[in-house]
Amino acid sequence: MKKIIDVKVSVRKASPEKIKTDMLCVGVFSGEKQLDKANKILDRKIGGKIERLIKLGDFKGQEESCSVLYTDGKLPAERLMLVGLGEKKKATPDTLRKACCLAAGRAVTMKVKKLSLAVHKAFSAGCLTAEEKIEPDVMGRVCTEGAFFGSFRYDEYITKSEDGRAGKLDIELVEEDEKKTRKIAGGCNLGTIVGRAQMLARTLANRPGNVINPPALAAEAKRIARRTRGLTCAVFDKGQLVRKKMGGILAVGSGSKSEPRFIVLKYNGAGKNSRKPTVALVGKAITFDSGGISIKPAQNMEAMKLDKSGGIAVLATLAAAAKMKLPINIFGLIPSAENLPSGTSFRPGDIVTTYSGKTVEIQNTDAEGRMILCDALHYAVEQKCGIIIDIATLTGACMVALGHYKAGLFGNDDGLIERLKNASEQSGENVWYMPSGDEYAKEMKSKIADLKNIGSKWGGACTAAAFLRQFIGKAKWAHLDIAGVDIFETADAYSAEGATGFGVRLLTTFLINISKGK
Repeated sequence: MKKIIDVKVSVRKASPEKIKTDMLCVGVFSGEKQLDKANKILDRKIGGKIERLIKLGDFKGQEESCSVLYTDGKLPAERLMLVGLGEKKKATPDTLRKACCLAAGRAVTMKVKKLSLAVHKAFSAGCLTAEEKIEPDVMGRVCTEGAFFGSFRYDEYITKSEDGRAGKLDIELVEEDEKKTRKIAGGCNLGTIVGRAQMLARTLANRPGNVINPPALAAEAKRIARRTRGLTCAVFDKGQLVRKKMGGILAVGSGSKSEPRFIVLKYNGAGKNSRKPTVALVGKAITFDSGGISIKPAQNMEAMKLDKSGGIAVLATLAAAAKMKLPINIFGLIPSAENLPSGTSFRPGDIVTTYSGKTVEIQNTDAEGRMILCDALHYAVEQKCGIIIDIATLTGACMVALGHYKAGLFGNDDGLIERLKNASEQSGENVWYMPSGDEYAKEMKSKIADLKNIGSKWGGACTAAAFLRQFIGKAKWAHLDIAGVDIFETADAYSAEGATGFGVRLLTTFLINISKGK
């Protein structure tokens, strides 16, 4: 297999116009009457090429736009890339993240070996109000996260390529102010951990079902834990699942030769006597979802390798939290199964006894994610976790409601919901709060068991969340339905097609905030 591109991001104290590099990248806002101070210097050096390009209308500074100028030896940089930042009044840290994402992606396409980013300089020139000012450490983090995200390509199994790509990309953030440089470097270090974690998540999620099945995923989790100080991993195999009576996981995995697993990651950053609540992150990891007996349509079924995205996000987040040495205790719980039809599959009409003891009537075997999650959620309750967050590609109904733009957010605690909304805004991974109250829970009551695993045809994301809510007890709980935001169906300005790694930035940001008492 080909190795995923090796990306390294560093910080360099220097003036942009003095940098010798393959490509220097700067940001330009749309609708501005004149260039900012840093870009004016560059424009003078290259004979007014930037101003001329803008006056001709060939570059307008709009988001998702970029233009590459050749410096003809007038700058040490071989190329100068202009990246559009959109309207100044709408600028946010995510604007900066996306700009660096676009620049890194273009650099990979052009086979650039060294990319120097000075995009943040536009944000240092009074573009934001005092209340909206982006601090240097935040600049460093979002630029770095964007650089990793934009440079990602999933091409492990392409043996030959006509255009190919470089095996590595060196990226540097350029800043001449010494004090600011130190702060940017601190943010860069954090962004590197998060960026690499998200690249890991995208790589694992993209791998097909014949490569990643439940035992293989468990082995990968153990490997990651072994090389990550402070992170431990225990795996429950089928025999242990039987002894523990985890009927939900066992039922879903009953049709496949690849037996189910329950992966338990643990990070004790705060120690035994911490007053901070232990956080459980629970991720659905269906390594391939055919729908089982209630089989899915053949069209686009290959994308069902991404039904493990929630569990993968949890695995990557736990690794990142351990590398950051966050002062908090965290469980990462990943129930994993392969949902296939066979003579041993669970069937519509079956009644399954879950780990909590509650019984569930199976009305559709394609509503399998909630069946494995309910066992893991009850396990989190048993471990006395004060905060439980699950993340799953759970329902097509959520994608119908929110499209590919936002994840559904559900929960039983207003404070936790607000914390996740704040983390969403900071991380650029967007969520939308949705209901999951008693009216939805009523639809999940069965006439012959405690619950059934599907509701009516309406509000499917809400009824699924209401089902999960029945296994939470008194813990503070939130549910992230990431169906729709787990995949780029086609490449866009910011990313190659395939898995997004959604949830890694959101959850790591949430954990950082919690560890700081926010």
